[in-house]
Amino acid sequence: MFDGFIAETIDTATTRIFIRRAGAGAPLLLLHGFPQTHAMWQQLAATLAGHFTVICADLRGYGRSGKPASTADHAPYSKRAMALDMVEIMRVQGFQEFSVVGHDRGARVAYRMALDHPSSVLRLVVLDIVPTLDVVRRTDVRSALTFWPWSLLSQPAPLPETLISANPETIVNDALANWGSAPNSFTAEARAAYIDALRDPDSVHAICEEYRAALTCDIDMDEADRTAGHRITAPVLALWSQGGGLDVWYESAGGPLGIWRNWALDVRGRAIRGGHFFPEQNPSETISELESFLASH
Repeated sequence: MFDGFIAETIDTATTRIFIRRAGAGAPLLLLHGFPQTHAMWQQLAATLAGHFTVICADLRGYGRSGKPASTADHAPYSKRAMALDMVEIMRVQGFQEFSVVGHDRGARVAYRMALDHPSSVLRLVVLDIVPTLDVVRRTDVRSALTFWPWSLLSQPAPLPETLISANPETIVNDALANWGSAPNSFTAEARAAYIDALRDPDSVHAICEEYRAALTCDIDMDEADRTAGHRITAPVLALWSQGGGLDVWYESAGGPLGIWRNWALDVRGRAIRGGHFFPEQNPSETISELESFLASH
């Protein structure tokens, strides 16, 4: 799926992170969501590598990256810990500054990185999310039923782990079918990679811990930043699914752009055709938006 990319596993202070790298331009880090791995970028990475040094990483707990032991407070799977992983691996690759594109869970890691490490993040792209604190404050029946991992995966162990491990195919197929606009647009290789990743009990537990962290320590970190008036200083591009949840749920708050402008100084963006997984379902339009934003001044 990644012809011409170098595969490497990099040790960080607390785990190891699997990456694929190609290209020779400005550094660009791509971060995936759930139930995906770095394989979600297969249709975009080669094109982007024509202009950037592209690094596709598996988040800790996902795919081929490490699954460190968690703790009662879930802190090892906070977005702060996961963001630090990425800053460390980019420094190992020789990049003190870089742009980052995150989808879904990866976007939550990315915006936390921009808040915690502002000197490292040059440009930030968040795909189909609003900040975690806003998700929690604005959740209603529609959003709770649509994006069920928030409520299911954050339940205490071992309930969600047991359910996912019993049938990973159902978990992946349900997500791809019900959150996307064209379920058959996912390649067989990508779908198989997502299912295989959920066959690993350690990975399943780590992913559940990441969701538990989102509803505990991640919310606390977001709340602390809002109270202190911290804002993202890097330019932000927010893209979301046209006709999807984000396109209709947050109209009273000015939509996703209205919400993100409470968190960042420079925000632009729009809805894009495709479902929640539009980077895979509409790669050409996604690439066009990314290249235009990342090359702008």
